[in-house]
Amino acid sequence: MTIDLEPAGRMVADLLPGVTRLDTPTPCEHFTVGDLLGHIDGLTIAFALAAAKELPPAAAQEPPPGGASLPDGWQERIPRQLEALARAWRHPQAWEGGTKVGGVELTGEQAGMVALAEVVVHGWDLARATGQPYNPEPGLLETVHEHALAIAAAGPVEGLFGPAVEVAEDAPLLDRVIGLTGRDPNWQPN
Repeated sequence: MTIDLEPAGRMVADLLPGVTRLDTPTPCEHFTVGDLLGHIDGLTIAFALAAAKELPPAAAQEPPPGGASLPDGWQERIPRQLEALARAWRHPQAWEGGTKVGGVELTGEQAGMVALAEVVVHGWDLARATGQPYNPEPGLLETVHEHALAIAAAGPVEGLFGPAVEVAEDAPLLDRVIGLTGRDPNWQPN
């Protein structure tokens, strides 16, 4: 199994020119846009290393606190990191065997699915916080929906998704994915 993360990464990269303020709130509780971008930057590195089975020491896998993790030049760096993430997960070996992300052991397939879900869902977070449109490819959205359903059925996973938010069964698929990941699809910045 391999899934191309490039379209999801491109969608997030396309949102970056629309970021005008880093202190704007996001649907991620306690995250500003700057914090969210720092998180996206860090997750691209961690999941690219996980795909390559290059595991840094456990302390290096811990995410830095808040907006302190947003590097200078993020507007150019994050798109490059998203491209590197997609390249790393194009290799069939990335989806095989075991790996580790953030100190958590996962199968390659689990790590790849989490990477995809993180990019797609945080893309929505960023789009919503910055008032931009966001329409992931239907095939990727279906894949993330199946993954989110499985996670939600098992109960909230600390650090991954919050408790599911109830969304109508006939709501658009993106809204259902967002609800499954603990976000309100109707969220708006204050």
